[in-house]
Amino acid sequence: MDLTLLRSFLAVHRTGSFTKAAALLSISQPAVTSQIRNLEQDLGQLLFLRTPRGAVPTESAHELARETGAHLDALEAALVRRKEPLDLSERTISLAGPAEVISVWMLPALADLIREGLRLRVTLGLTDELLDGLQVGLHDLVVATKQPRTAGIVATPLIDEEFSLVGSPEEARRIAPELIDALGPQALDHVPILSYAENLPIVRRYWMTVFQQRPDFSAQVVVPDLRAVLAAVKAGAGVSVLPAYLCAGELERGEIEVLHEPELRPLNTLFLAVRSGAATNGVLSSVHSHLLTKAGLCPLLNA
Repeated sequence: MDLTLLRSFLAVHRTGSFTKAAALLSISQPAVTSQIRNLEQDLGQLLFLRTPRGAVPTESAHELARETGAHLDALEAALVRRKEPLDLSERTISLAGPAEVISVWMLPALADLIREGLRLRVTLGLTDELLDGLQVGLHDLVVATKQPRTAGIVATPLIDEEFSLVGSPEEARRIAPELIDALGPQALDHVPILSYAENLPIVRRYWMTVFQQRPDFSAQVVVPDLRAVLAAVKAGAGVSVLPAYLCAGELERGEIEVLHEPELRPLNTLFLAVRSGAATNGVLSSVHSHLLTKAGLCPLLNA
């Protein structure tokens, strides 16, 4: 099978659009459409539903993406390095995203490329501001906490954040899971809530997904760094909702505990965003493919 067909398939699956996939691959939209049609004929399966809102993947498409994505990304990264011998130090990459994701996952994921000479300049901040910087060329890669809808930007799903309601072991002894099951959020009425921002973005997502209601309180402590929120929770200052990747070590060591096990934990997808056509640059393409491969191989992030 022509791997070009798979490459086009993954581009459509990741961007949700034949047009965006064409921009990412620097080929025409009819060429992408033709390649997807050829792949569907080869497999004997429908991969995308063509709708006014874009290309909607079928279950067959999701299965194919899961089975081939990380492998094709790894092959492309290897081929790029061999077809275009690169000195990674020749071009500095501007990487931007949330402080926690950059610090806890992304920089460690890039450690091997850094040892090979990759030069990085990192900007920490909020998604909307960082995407504005990406659009005008201030950044090369942005980790976005929501899917960008800006013209000229192509975004690929990177990792899924899974959120948990957590507190110290002492807090867990005071607030039994059965109590939360019975009373819902009222079981937490007299407990300090710690948040990343005044509008309770992560706490609100948890409340609406698990309790089917918006939080009707303000946070007792607001600090714009989830690592600081985690430290306060661990010290017994109160409870919060945190992504699993951030507090996995503390949970494993028993320094904090999950206070509630809902049937469905809230998820949020992070996206890796680049300007259309920018990933054809050798160094940037290597970094882009490397991060997608690392994300696919990390069960903690995609559990």
